[in-house]
Amino acid sequence: MSAAGDKMSAAGGEAGAALSVAIRSKVYGAGGPEPVDAVKDLAFDVESRKITCLIGPSGAGKTTTLRILLGLDTAFDGTVAPPPESAGIAMVFQEPRLLAWRTVEQNVRLALPRAERGRSLEALFAALGLTPWRGRFPGALSLGMQRRVALARALAQTPRILVLDEPFVSLDDASAAALRGLVVDSVAGTGVGVLMVTHNVAEAIAIADRLVLVSGRPASLVATVPLDRPRETRDRAWAEATRADLAHRYPGIIAV
Repeated sequence: MSAAGDKMSAAGGEAGAALSVAIRSKVYGAGGPEPVDAVKDLAFDVESRKITCLIGPSGAGKTTTLRILLGLDTAFDGTVAPPPESAGIAMVFQEPRLLAWRTVEQNVRLALPRAERGRSLEALFAALGLTPWRGRFPGALSLGMQRRVALARALAQTPRILVLDEPFVSLDDASAAALRGLVVDSVAGTGVGVLMVTHNVAEAIAIADRLVLVSGRPASLVATVPLDRPRETRDRAWAEATRADLAHRYPGIIAV
């Protein structure tokens, strides 16, 4: 794992990256009496068919970073390429944010442009195990199933970039593992590039192709760490050794 080399690579952008983010500075209250530096010198890429995990302390500025790359915050110094309005980004939030008075299928179709709402979603529902639940309302579903619906709603938009904000939090181990598997399968099946924000280092080590480690506020790039071992061979011993190595090298970011 060469953190220094990857850090330079991320700062300069990678050929073929589906999304390149370079935030030189984001300051809240700039020019006021108490400006707050939220993000500084943070650059990384998201590649197609790859899962990138963004990891940093609570309150570091990860949510601010997501708002910038989604185009919800434009008051920053830096670049997002391609720009959010043309990047083809779909978002899955920590909370499923489903409409309680709409069925599973209606919730998914409402995310589509009106002209596309009649197209077939059979394959998508089947792939996510949602076919039997299409006519149910969200209140009849477990949290894990509701998050599957939220994932389906995002994937139905055929995005180039899928952004996941703590997508497995509060789930039991079996539900979290099942949803992680669906995300991995979606990457393989669609070629989408995934950016996942998580505090769970173990789940990041389990599925990520690369970790982007950021410091406490202001969020700055500390290192990018490639995880080159094939996911299917990442056994518990390797995962624990990898976490221990990261904790030793980056003690302020990765807990022992």
